[in-house]
Amino acid sequence: MSDNDGKKTLGLRGGARPGNVKQSFSHGRTKNVVVETKRKRVVVPKPGAAKPGGGAAPSGDPSRRPAGISDAEMARRMKALQAAKAREAEEAAAREAAEKAREEERARRRAEQEAKEREQREAEERARQKAEEEERKRKEAEEAAKRAAAAPAPEEPKAARAPASKPAPAATPRKQDREREQRGRGKGRDDNRRSGKLTLGQATGGEGNRQRSMAAMKRKQERARQKAMGGAVEREKVIRDVQLPEAIMVSELANRMAERVADVVKSLMQMGMMVTQNQTIDADTAELIIEEFGHKVTRVSDSDVEDVIKEVEDSEDDLQPRPPVITIMGHVDHGKTSLLDAIRDARVVAGEAGGITQHIGAYQVKTDGGTTLTFLDTPGHAAFTSMRSRGAQVTDIVVLVVAADDAVMPQTIEAINHAKAAEVPMIVAINKVDKPDANPDKVRTDLLQHEVIVEKMSGEVQDVEVSAITGQGLDELLEAIALQAEILELKANPNRAAQGAVIEAQLDVGRGPVATVLVQNGTLRQGDIFVVGEQYGKVRALINDKGERVKEAGPSVPVEVLGLNGTPEAGDVLNVTETEAQAREIAAYREQAAKDKRAAAGAATTLEQLMQKAKEDENVAELPILVKADVQGSAEAIVQAMEKIGNDEVRVRVLHSGVGAITETDVGLAEASGAPVFGFNVRANASARNTANQKGVEIRYYSVIYDLVDDVKAAASGLLSAEIREKFIGYAEIREVFKVTGVGKVAGCLVTEGVARRSAGVRLLRDNVVIHEGTLKTLKRFKDEVAEVQSGQECGMAFENYDDIRQGDVIEIFEREEVTRTLD
Repeated sequence: MSDNDGKKTLGLRGGARPGNVKQSFSHGRTKNVVVETKRKRVVVPKPGAAKPGGGAAPSGDPSRRPAGISDAEMARRMKALQAAKAREAEEAAAREAAEKAREEERARRRAEQEAKEREQREAEERARQKAEEEERKRKEAEEAAKRAAAAPAPEEPKAARAPASKPAPAATPRKQDREREQRGRGKGRDDNRRSGKLTLGQATGGEGNRQRSMAAMKRKQERARQKAMGGAVEREKVIRDVQLPEAIMVSELANRMAERVADVVKSLMQMGMMVTQNQTIDADTAELIIEEFGHKVTRVSDSDVEDVIKEVEDSEDDLQPRPPVITIMGHVDHGKTSLLDAIRDARVVAGEAGGITQHIGAYQVKTDGGTTLTFLDTPGHAAFTSMRSRGAQVTDIVVLVVAADDAVMPQTIEAINHAKAAEVPMIVAINKVDKPDANPDKVRTDLLQHEVIVEKMSGEVQDVEVSAITGQGLDELLEAIALQAEILELKANPNRAAQGAVIEAQLDVGRGPVATVLVQNGTLRQGDIFVVGEQYGKVRALINDKGERVKEAGPSVPVEVLGLNGTPEAGDVLNVTETEAQAREIAAYREQAAKDKRAAAGAATTLEQLMQKAKEDENVAELPILVKADVQGSAEAIVQAMEKIGNDEVRVRVLHSGVGAITETDVGLAEASGAPVFGFNVRANASARNTANQKGVEIRYYSVIYDLVDDVKAAASGLLSAEIREKFIGYAEIREVFKVTGVGKVAGCLVTEGVARRSAGVRLLRDNVVIHEGTLKTLKRFKDEVAEVQSGQECGMAFENYDDIRQGDVIEIFEREEVTRTLD
């Protein structure tokens, strides 16, 4: 076979049989034979033919040696094969030895395990036999003592000679071992792991993990002793003084008497009252039950439940210095928040709708001298009178901010009156002195009309000229505050149960009811149980003014408290109680008292009052409304503003006010009463919007309170001939946020409802709360700028001068149109 044939010549091991020859072919002079083996098709050269590399074929039997292999090569290959077979034999022997060693080890461990189990069973058996022997001896001794006490004296020797009852022979250890093995065959592998450990239950004869407690064993021995002495002895009854309110739950009554609930329910059923343990019974019935069980009754009124949170007088030794609480007050747009921002070096005004503060903000500031100050920023609008009043009630110092270019205004006068009513010192901050038309002396002169005499007018009230823009006079203002605080010598006891005032409260999506609390006395800690107004709860988390979670808050520290069961009223007092039952009882009493008070205020008690009320209702037209706000203080301010609207012919009636998003329940109430729903910085959820569209309920949204007040006032008086009404044309959901060079953040949106227009106004909603209101910078469909995008299509949006957008936010698209309204 030649070298250029392109095929490799292979030899046959064991020779080729004639029946395997398939085909023969020749190349030149050499004739080859093709043989089919079990593995592959090979070509066998004819004996005597030249090998591919040249040279003669090796000597020997050509049918048993591969072609082209020399004797030396063949010997080398045979030697290598024998070495491989020897190594394989050695490895097989090593594996057999290792397997044998493992079998021996497993057998040894099984023997050890069986020995341990046998020892354990023997120990259990000995312990059980010992316990039975002791019990038998004790019973024999008791029976002997009983017979000796009952039998006459002459027969005593005979009784003594009476043979004792022989106990039944115990089962043999081997039989018990077999029984335990049969019971344990069905147990899993986990039971075998602990089989070598002796537990208390196994040592005392208990099976499984259940065993009698020490108290149960003592009760059993006591019953056996009483039985041996001639009968059971009744336990001495413990007479208890049971405090009984006007109504009490059956389970609570049983708990106060330390009786079983089943016995109390049984007694009530015998009296003909089919009640359960969770039902409430009156005081007279409970008194009969208490007397039947042999206890004493102490009648208490519902108001006595609040005795646990009565004021505790602190001694002088326990009092420690605390930071002062400073309230910033003044007229709207006189720069209160801007002044506080300059002190805090923060930006709060940018987040306020319409540039006015509509919530009470509580902050802590540390001065360069190391003094810690707590600031309360109150709204200046006329609708927030009650909020400013609360600010004056919890404060130590009032900083009255008056604009130098605007002088004394109505809310300035109101702030002065609040400060005087609270009897707190006042510091006048004359703001905006950097303006060209500023006149600080006019401010000082106008303050004289309201009995506020500043130091420059030979008075006692400190006055400082400041500028929130340039920072002028801020250090002097802080020095004046520190001086006033030093004069007051403010102290509190941090080592007692906390007491504080709710500055603001809101219903937060994801966190639940949240209250901003200013701690006035004691230390509020995480895990404390408290009651605040008609609500109670347990402190789940405390968050300071910087958004950080803290473990505790001392006097004069404002914190957000999480863990309430409901939203409290702004201005409620927070008190820490010992148990949750006390807090729940106090909250229930306050809720019932408030409900009774509201019912009494709306009820006519005499016939003349009833007729007068009917006559007034006939002549007065009412405008019913529902109000939902983002925080409790705003809702309260709106309700108070609504009560002031109206005259002899028309008035506004607030059917319901609350905190949080507008729900389907609110829409149902509005539909039944024919009233519109006003949302202040909140929005309706999807189900509420659909229900409102189906039932024709009007939902209006506002972000500035005096827009709402003016709108309701105009609607109630019928003077509103035309107004700018917002028409909502669509909603879009942000699916992705992209950063584009030169443009900023661009929101990749999907228009979920209506249509998105480039010329329309937009609002950014996060958890149904308004985050931003403005216009669009761009509206693109793919790479093209478009005028509008229909529902179900994707688009890109960018806000004008606003970049704080997140995935999952909702964009509300609206248009303003002029419509004519009439009062029905």
